[in-house]
Amino acid sequence: MKKSYKIEVDCAACADKMEVAAKKTPGVKDAVVNFMALKMNVEFEEGQNPKAVMEEVRANCKKIEDEFEIYL
Repeated sequence: MKKSYKIEVDCAACADKMEVAAKKTPGVKDAVVNFMALKMNVEFEEGQNPKAVMEEVRANCKKIEDEFEIYL
C-alpha cells in the first residue's frame, strides 16, 4: 500500500535526512521525500498498519529534526 503525506521541513538537506529515517523505520518498504512539493510518499510492507508505522516514522524524524512535521 502506498500513501502520500504533507510534510513541513526547512531545507533540502533535512528532507534527505527525513527520507533516510523513514526508510529505516520497520514496516516501511520505501519512502521518497519531495522537498519542493513538501510531500512524503511512503510504501508500506505487506500487512502493516499505516497509521502505526507513520507514528514511528514521525518519532524517528523528530529525533533528527525537532521542527519536522508529518500531517497524518
